[in-house]
Amino acid sequence: MSLPGFIETYRELIATPSISSTDSAWDQSNQQVITKLASWFETAGFSVEVTAIPGLEGKYNMVATLGQGEGGLLLAGHTDTVPFDDGQWSKDPFKLTEDGNRLYGLGTIDMKGFFAFILEAVKGLDLTTINKPLRILATADEETTMAGARDIASRQHIKPDYAVIGEPTGLVPVFMHKGHMSEAIRITGRSGHSSDPSKGLNAIEVMHKVLAELLKVQQLFKEKYNCPHFEVPAPTLNFGHIHGGDSPNRICGCCELHIDMRPIPGVSPNELFITLKSALAGIDQQYPGAVDVFHLHEPIPAYSCSETSDLVQTAEQFSGHKAEAVNYCTEAPFIQQLGCDTIVMGPGYIGQAHQPDEYLDLSFVKPTSELLSSLIKRFCLD
Repeated sequence: MSLPGFIETYRELIATPSISSTDSAWDQSNQQVITKLASWFETAGFSVEVTAIPGLEGKYNMVATLGQGEGGLLLAGHTDTVPFDDGQWSKDPFKLTEDGNRLYGLGTIDMKGFFAFILEAVKGLDLTTINKPLRILATADEETTMAGARDIASRQHIKPDYAVIGEPTGLVPVFMHKGHMSEAIRITGRSGHSSDPSKGLNAIEVMHKVLAELLKVQQLFKEKYNCPHFEVPAPTLNFGHIHGGDSPNRICGCCELHIDMRPIPGVSPNELFITLKSALAGIDQQYPGAVDVFHLHEPIPAYSCSETSDLVQTAEQFSGHKAEAVNYCTEAPFIQQLGCDTIVMGPGYIGQAHQPDEYLDLSFVKPTSELLSSLIKRFCLD
């Protein structure tokens, strides 16, 4: 079997749905994408290992390895995409469409298309001269729980020296990003007839007190923490969703708030969570058993790599861009747990990710292929 061409590889990846979502109505297996990648990399001469993610039916990781021993380079990406709003797409999200020097499709930059670039780079190299292993990692559920990357980190069965995660950064090396926390605060009151509010406990009124304390936490983050690498230098706390009550003539028995917090390097998710809980301790004492604070998903820590590392400096040299810090979140903190210098760098722009009519600008094709080839030569062949 011969490897498909670049566009055909892209087309097959986009045509294979692999949505991950916390909503079971949307969530899909990534097995078919993993199967395609495994077949292609085996054809290219790699040894391939496919593993099921424990506790998640239909979710798989793939590690493809060329060469022997430890060290070398890991090129990593996720195989899942976000859901899509069919009414807002002007093109079929599962059909690769070339139009106006762009390739449209769900996953073109975020980020199934990155694997097409890797395969294209591999085809152009003399890999018989390899002296350090080249590994390709394809993960599951980055868009939700990051279960695939967490599993790789926990198993510790590969030990690369360097890792590049091909998220859409405009080919700018990213050496630092914030973490991500989604937290819920649920107030459980006592419902009753609105004609006598004293007979119940109005959860909305208690939530009003909670909101006042959380606004103080917002300010505390700004005063206590600072990382000048970021455009927004402190951890953030965003009020994202609130719901409470069911009728104006009933005392509200339950009110729930969902917030987003973004830890910075050097500040653990646990530290922010403790700060959150401490701020609400007085309300919890005033209304015993009424306040519950819990994770909506397992927190994702912040990540950073030394600006002076060999990987960062090499990526700056090859890409022509100075390394940056970004506010969004990737699998980098988990890949980094393998003991490797880790950066995020790939084709396309983050502003196109999670958007209708997601696309790759074709101007990225040549520089991305050249960049990957140069990185493989530098860390695996030279």
